[in-house]
Amino acid sequence: MTARRKAASKRPKTVRRPVSRGPATRKAPARAPTRKVAAPKALRLAGVGTEAVLKATGRAWEEWLLVLDKAGAKKMDHKDIAMMLSRKFLVPSWWSQMVSVGYEQARGLRKLHEKVDGFSATATRTVGIPLDKLYAAWSEPRQRSRWLPGAPVEIRRSTDGKSMRMTWTRNNSSVVVAFTAKGTGKSSVSIEHGKLANARAATTQKAYWGSALDRLKALLEGSR
Repeated sequence: MTARRKAASKRPKTVRRPVSRGPATRKAPARAPTRKVAAPKALRLAGVGTEAVLKATGRAWEEWLLVLDKAGAKKMDHKDIAMMLSRKFLVPSWWSQMVSVGYEQARGLRKLHEKVDGFSATATRTVGIPLDKLYAAWSEPRQRSRWLPGAPVEIRRSTDGKSMRMTWTRNNSSVVVAFTAKGTGKSSVSIEHGKLANARAATTQKAYWGSALDRLKALLEGSR
């Protein structure tokens, strides 16, 4: 063996190590486009929205339906449901009637607009004026005739700034009006026209009162 070959054989052999390329990266799966889901429509029963029921009774419509189901209201008549609401749940008298009607409508125990003493129509408006001026527009005949001309109404009883009960003399039906302060410079009026003969009459009166309250709102807010 030559000297050159001997020297080469004594050199340490170089070991080639594999080059680390790191973990393989995976592409994230493509996400399906997000669909916009419309917010559920607020429940409205007996002509009253769920927010109003919550404010007046401490429970929204959805909760009242579950509570009354659990209490066995499906097997009760209207009078017993209203009495239970008043005595057991301490719901104010007027609202115990409204919650009872709303429950009966929701559970198919009563037709739309139907109450114990017939059918009813409701309407509500918030007006940008103080409560005393809104009440005066109802209580003073001259003012009332400006937005409710020719209406066959007779006031039976009234409480200043709070409520008014009237008779619709054309068919001897009943109109109950409630007034509520809504903060500085705002107030609202709610109407329930009851003891109507049928659903058609209720639909007609609902449209009538809706238009009347629109005229009232325009008149009062335009005179500020």
